[in-house]
Amino acid sequence: MTIRDIPWTHPLKVRLQNGLERTFCSVHEALDFLENEWPLKRGERYDRAVTACRRALNRMTPAAVAREAFIAACLEAGMPAVVAAPLPYARTASGPAGAVA
Repeated sequence: MTIRDIPWTHPLKVRLQNGLERTFCSVHEALDFLENEWPLKRGERYDRAVTACRRALNRMTPAAVAREAFIAACLEAGMPAVVAAPLPYARTASGPAGAVA
């Protein structure tokens, strides 16, 4: 069984320890990074982020909770997280993002 990914309403830009920035747009991207590329695979916030992302992918917790847990883990590991702009295809009540009335 394949678990469907869950996009965040706003992408998250993280400054990695090497100075590069990386944007995460979904729960699965964050979990993949935590499990496969994380520089420090220990810590209370790291553990909470992994658990929260897994629970979100299984529809047991909101994606926003997983996002906040991921942000906390990034801060714990010395990677400042910066909220990125909304996705260009996000829609609002007035239409597509960036539309001028």
